[in-house]
Amino acid sequence: MSEISWDDFQKIDMRVGTIVKAEAFPEARRPAYKLWVDLGEQLGVKKSSAQITKHYELDELPGKQVLCVCNFPPKQIGPITSEILVTGFLTENGGVILASPDKPIPNGSRLA
Repeated sequence: MSEISWDDFQKIDMRVGTIVKAEAFPEARRPAYKLWVDLGEQLGVKKSSAQITKHYELDELPGKQVLCVCNFPPKQIGPITSEILVTGFLTENGGVILASPDKPIPNGSRLA
């Protein structure tokens, strides 16, 4: 991978949010869930699609804090518009483990 500058990194608006709602997304081409993430007062609740079905059940997602990229342009994914990118780490079996803080932090807090 090519190197980036500190200025490049600072252009990425990464914030923590709490998943407030999760639903099945049967219309997705690859198995995914629809997520609603509360990113605090400034940004509010944003929607996303996440391919995290290999490691997570729907009922365990609400209340989980996740790290999100908030300044990508909206992307149409089937019938929903994804407003943020929920981040995670790829596993050997092709699944994704969500990136999240190890202690609670206020929604909307920026990655430093």
